[in-house]
Amino acid sequence: MRQLSLAESIIFLVGAVLMVAGSCFAALGKGWAPFAFAPGAIIFAIMQIVAGCEADTATIKRLRGIMIISDILFVFTAIIMIADIENLFGLPYLVYTKYVHNNWVLVLLIAAILQLYSSQRMSTEKKKETQKM
Repeated sequence: MRQLSLAESIIFLVGAVLMVAGSCFAALGKGWAPFAFAPGAIIFAIMQIVAGCEADTATIKRLRGIMIISDILFVFTAIIMIADIENLFGLPYLVYTKYVHNNWVLVLLIAAILQLYSSQRMSTEKKKETQKM
């Protein structure tokens, strides 16, 4: 990933803070929390995509792909959180309780684990690459 400018870093941080605040307040049952999480997830995903990848190895390219998948899952989490507000999309009750109700937590967990794994491995791979040079 290329180095972000100061303004891009601030925007990236604001997106991350909105995501954390939205997920914490959603766990506490606040109805407005998904509307804080959703813009945060979109901002976070866009800024990671804008950062790009100066990949020299197949491993870094693969990790970058995993990172983009986690960004997609963050946005999908936002959609599920919004759908969880009083069955917003009008799904049948059994479908709603089986596939939507509070399942955003699982999707968020998977996205966070993928994000953590890819960022840690990417930093390790870049250190290995700089030591070889």
